[in-house]
Amino acid sequence: MKAYGVPDGLPVLSRGKHRSPRKGACFMEMASVLAAERWSDAPKCTHPLLAHLARMVNDASTDEHRSELAVLIPDVVGVRDDGLAFEVAVTATVAAQAIGDVPEELQRALAAGLLRCEQMVQRLGPGAVVGAEQIPPALARVPLATAWARDFAGDRSITPRQFRAFTAPTVARCAVRGLAAASSEPDAALRDLLRTAIATARQAAGLCAGTSASAPTASTAAPANT
Repeated sequence: MKAYGVPDGLPVLSRGKHRSPRKGACFMEMASVLAAERWSDAPKCTHPLLAHLARMVNDASTDEHRSELAVLIPDVVGVRDDGLAFEVAVTATVAAQAIGDVPEELQRALAAGLLRCEQMVQRLGPGAVVGAEQIPPALARVPLATAWARDFAGDRSITPRQFRAFTAPTVARCAVRGLAAASSEPDAALRDLLRTAIATARQAAGLCAGTSASAPTASTAAPANT
């Protein structure tokens, strides 16, 4: 067994998509191997949103620290759910985790995403979305960005289809990009983002916590802008 839980014979984690293990492997390609699926960076064993986040975290991590993500790979295998509540839970967790540590323009995007999450929570009803309690304190951390997002969104609402197609992947992309650019310890921040998202995803899918993922928690940090 190699360091960080990678079985002997598997390639070292590297950036991008690979045609075969001989060329290297990204996070999700490793997951496809563990799930005994066809070699792919989008295996059926993992929900597409969580796989999207994992691929971006893999690619944004430095070569020096990317291998530290490997311990999380087993925890994405088998994490699937077709419900809207699952995607809202993961999206809200990602935005809440990152919003205080990204540049202001990306805080606005994440605040807008959290407001869309609120709309979906209201649509789904009380208790339907894991971690929904994170949304208000996360928005309170960035009052200027939240005010901008409320003004930008106005009274417009979106459909679940629009949330899945646009809001969820945009939040994931902005969170990863922002942490990679602005965090004082980007590798650790990205790893924690993925770990927390996996924990939420597993809980939302009705699975046990997993071997490495921590339970999702709402941020209690002081406001990031005023």
